[in-house]
Formats: sequence, C-alpha cells, structure tokens
Amino acid sequence: MATVSITTTALGAAHPIATSELAHACGAEVEWVVRLVEVGIIESREPAERPEQWRFQSSDLQCALDARRLERDFGVNLDAAALILDLEHEVRRLKTVLRSRGLDREI
Repeated sequence: MATVSITTTALGAAHPIATSELAHACGAEVEWVVRLVEVGIIESREPAERPEQWRFQSSDLQCALDARRLERDFGVNLDAAALILDLEHEVRRLKTVLRSRGLDREI
C-alpha cells in the first residue's frame, strides 16, 4: 500500500498565505488571484507592488474557493462572482441584525 504524506499550515494573522499558495489551493494560476484582487473579491493584507509579495488571510482563501466554486458550478465570470459573494455577505449581515432585534421568526 502506498503512503500518502499531507502537510498542513494553519492560516491566520500570524501565518498569512502567499499569492502562489492561494492560487495552488484553488487549483488556479497566480493571474487568477490577481483578477480576484482586481474585482474586489479578496484583498492583500500586505499591499505590495508585485503580486508575489501579496499576503492573504484564511477568510480570503474561503472567498477565493467560493469564487472558484461559482465559476465551476454555475459558469459565472469573476465580476458576477464578486456580486454574488457581496450579496451573500449582505444577506448574512441583515439576518444577524434581524436576529439581534428578535425579528428572525419571519426569515
């Protein structure tokens, strides 16, 4: 039987992820990550002139994976994915506000 070795890295403020690592985790190229930044789906936590110097947090990885899923499953482009993800975030925020005011029975 073959042995499989898996390496994991905890992401967070102390362990940001590089552009190339983010691209690899999403099964994409660095240019795709650059496009995510351009359309506002993710934002580098350490702005730099070159994409190779950008660093991202775990929340950016989740957004990138969500965008990739939207592309794959629904055939949307990244501009549409940005809009969909923004609307999903806003719906979650509004539901939280309703719950905090005790109005969540109607959702």
